[in-house]
Amino acid sequence: MNQTRCSWANMANPRYLAYHDHEWGVPCHDENTLFEMLNLEGAQAGLSWETILNKRANYRAAFDGWDAEIIARYDAAKVAALLADAGIVRNRLKVAATITNAQAYLRLRDEGLTLDCYLWAFVDNAPIVNHWPSGARPAKTELSDRLSKDLLKRGFKFVGSTIVYAYMQGIGMVDDHDEACFKRASR
Repeated sequence: MNQTRCSWANMANPRYLAYHDHEWGVPCHDENTLFEMLNLEGAQAGLSWETILNKRANYRAAFDGWDAEIIARYDAAKVAALLADAGIVRNRLKVAATITNAQAYLRLRDEGLTLDCYLWAFVDNAPIVNHWPSGARPAKTELSDRLSKDLLKRGFKFVGSTIVYAYMQGIGMVDDHDEACFKRASR
């Protein structure tokens, strides 16, 4: 069946299509997935999302299933192994940011907050459904600016406003599906 999808969905890559069809814009409340996506969005900075999707399984393996307790304790030997792993983006700053993000996430939990509760409070626990003209989505918004600043204040890295807006779309805090997209019609 030939369905109309968002203008950005790459029809040639099955991972991209699956991401669009089953994840992007779908509200996520799973702590592990929220942590994973935060770090994957940061890893994507300067690259295509398709690159990250193609490496996603490798990331899960390399970063211990996104277990923040383990990642927060990575040592120099583990960092060296990650920087030698061709299955992920081998960028020292991005690898260090993932470790820092695990530590910041654990501090958030020590405050009695889950990532789920913390993030979704920014949208009053309900997705924002936007109605942008096809292909005219903004790179960031006032809300992503606020969330980005708060994440930075809490010690998270690679969480600039543009990255955060893409994250919000990816975890369904924001539904930016094109008006003609079958995902919009299914809501």
